[in-house]
Amino acid sequence: MGTSVIVVGAGPAGLMLAGELRLAGADVVLVDRLDGPTSESRGMGFTARTMEMFRQRGLLHRFGEVITPIAGHFGSLPLDFTPENGLHASVSGIPQRFTEQVLRDWVACLGVTVAYGRELTALTDHGDAVEAEITGPHGTERLRAAYLVGCDGGRSTVRRLGGFNFPGQDATVELLLADISGPAISPRFTGERSPAGIVLAAPLGPDVNRIVIRLHGARPQHRTEPVGFAEVAVAWKQLTGEDISGATAQWVSSFTDAARLVDTYRRGRVLLAGDAAHIHLPAGGQGMNVSLQDSFNLGWKLGAVVTGRAPEALLDTYHEERHPVGQTLITNTLAQGMLFFGGAETQPLRDVMTCLIGFDEPNRFLIGQASGLDIRYDVGTGAHPALGLRMPDLDVVTSAFPGTGTPVSQLLRPARGVLLDLADDAELRSVAAPWGDRVDVTTGAFHNLPSYEPFAGTDAVLLRPDGHVAWTSPGADDGLETALNRWFGTPHR
Repeated sequence: MGTSVIVVGAGPAGLMLAGELRLAGADVVLVDRLDGPTSESRGMGFTARTMEMFRQRGLLHRFGEVITPIAGHFGSLPLDFTPENGLHASVSGIPQRFTEQVLRDWVACLGVTVAYGRELTALTDHGDAVEAEITGPHGTERLRAAYLVGCDGGRSTVRRLGGFNFPGQDATVELLLADISGPAISPRFTGERSPAGIVLAAPLGPDVNRIVIRLHGARPQHRTEPVGFAEVAVAWKQLTGEDISGATAQWVSSFTDAARLVDTYRRGRVLLAGDAAHIHLPAGGQGMNVSLQDSFNLGWKLGAVVTGRAPEALLDTYHEERHPVGQTLITNTLAQGMLFFGGAETQPLRDVMTCLIGFDEPNRFLIGQASGLDIRYDVGTGAHPALGLRMPDLDVVTSAFPGTGTPVSQLLRPARGVLLDLADDAELRSVAAPWGDRVDVTTGAFHNLPSYEPFAGTDAVLLRPDGHVAWTSPGADDGLETALNRWFGTPHR
């Protein structure tokens, strides 16, 4: 059996990748070792950049009315998300299992079925193709594909079989977690400290709370069995004096501060995305979001390569762009761990950081990292301030969309490139015409654009399928044809 891409792991990263590949016209086989969808809540929302991504693919409305709190934290120190009208605020109260369900329904509409109960047991990169051995309920089968992507989590089999190096630091602490219903628990959003440890508590919904416990001095355990709720209840009472032993536990787990990042996101025809490429302390809810964004970056590129619309060299930009994001993720979660786990000896550091976060620029820097909105890719040199950044969801007025126009996110929905011709330039459209099978040209103008907006005075903008600005006129040093060749391959003339 042959296909374009085998995706191993049907969590958020694998589902997002499968959808992006299908939008690009690639064939996908999506397998997962579990017997079915997980019921664990894990992540409880998504960041502003993930919200943008879902909007760009027409998925955001499937989550219903979303809540975007304007407060967050960095290592338990409060952050203010109100700058820029709350642009960087994240979505809360949506369990990861629901996010996965939305993505599963989406990929099903695109023709992808998750093959559950299938475990990768062997992997060979032949240079011109990848061969995978998959063991399932009906025995073992061999699949052949152009590429294979591991989205199979922190204990990734693809990473191990593919020979990826995974440097970093081992766990130094273990935390207990439980989602419980029953007894009333006072919220402790940024943590409550005592000489014996730290507890957090946050409501997840009516009569449901998530609690997190860190006992000072407790070392990571090599558990052969999952943590039980009795252990969580004992630790909670030790730190708070409250008896929650009669609560109903919906989910119980443990996690550590181990931090590792692969040295490369690609080895030949095998690639990694999400937790398969990076593990870290789940501080600030960044893990699932960075994983989704890995796949959003990779999907259109890999899809273009396997369908013959772009050279294999385009895949090199996946590591070049996402590995630095992984490094930033590791660094800021390690820093948050130091602030969060430290005892009295780190209180001076917390005091200094609290003062710094009170100023606009440090607060803006941290919420930019947490939201994912400040990620800038290397798309070439130039003076335009938006080059490499994601495109804000401005409205474009055209003859087809008069009045207030249509949002850029809607133009990006087919997951193709978009050239915004903002000066009605026939010569520009002529240059782009040979890429008409992969880049849509929209002639119009931004609606009510403020004079201070970075795009004021911009005549043209080229967007990649992931919504990042690849070229502008004026402002980019390269010409449009160079940018089109770089991101969308040689046109079929």
